[in-house]
Amino acid sequence: MRRKISTYGSCFTLAVLTVMAGGPPLRAAQAAAPKPGSLQKMPAALETRFALSALPQHLRDGASLYLLDPAQGYVLSKKGTNGFTCLVERTEWNREDLLNETYTPACFDAEGTKTHLNVWMDVAQLRAKGMSAPDIRKEVERRFASKSYGPPSKPGLSYMVAPVMRTYPSPDLKDKTVVTMSMPHVMYYAPNVSQKDVGAAPPPSPYPFILDEGPHGYMIQMLGAAEAAKILADNKSLLADLCAYRSALCLKPH
Repeated sequence: MRRKISTYGSCFTLAVLTVMAGGPPLRAAQAAAPKPGSLQKMPAALETRFALSALPQHLRDGASLYLLDPAQGYVLSKKGTNGFTCLVERTEWNREDLLNETYTPACFDAEGTKTHLNVWMDVAQLRAKGMSAPDIRKEVERRFASKSYGPPSKPGLSYMVAPVMRTYPSPDLKDKTVVTMSMPHVMYYAPNVSQKDVGAAPPPSPYPFILDEGPHGYMIQMLGAAEAAKILADNKSLLADLCAYRSALCLKPH
């Protein structure tokens, strides 16, 4: 089974970019860029801050946290108490492309932790075992088709309000362009909901649209301009540290 991709675009569509890749040249303190396809283990303290930045401040202390070990997949770093789980997603399985430069902080509520999160955990493990990109996609699609991955049993949401992410901006799965951008938003679980169902308008728009129509579909709601600007201002230190770590994570005004 192939997951349907929204005709209007993903939550990373170019139309809603506020900033793009750029920034200063490589610094001596930056980590050396990993070989193509080879994931790099981010310093634990930095990855912790990056992952938790996807969650509103009042929920961070009680959230569970997973950190990526490229040799085995995600490893539990902290067991939370409020049902939310955070990580930095590194592999977009439906692209059939194993890059080493995608970083997408996301935090799932209790229902998403039981359903949506399983896909990202399994994909990381399959990649760590050396499975190829096409084979990972086939295996994930097989699990959706066999109902190993099912839809949420009740409404819920995932937070993605981090100040920066680096991922694919285009909904076209053949487009290999990757950019760094700031796009704080909330993803409401919307299994098998279509664009037509919500009367979605093409981004850029302040109104909701659907991503990944199917059992793990989302309804995307952007934060307002004032809230997004405040997130950038409040995370200046994190942004500087991420930029110092890898130039690919530097933001440049666009």
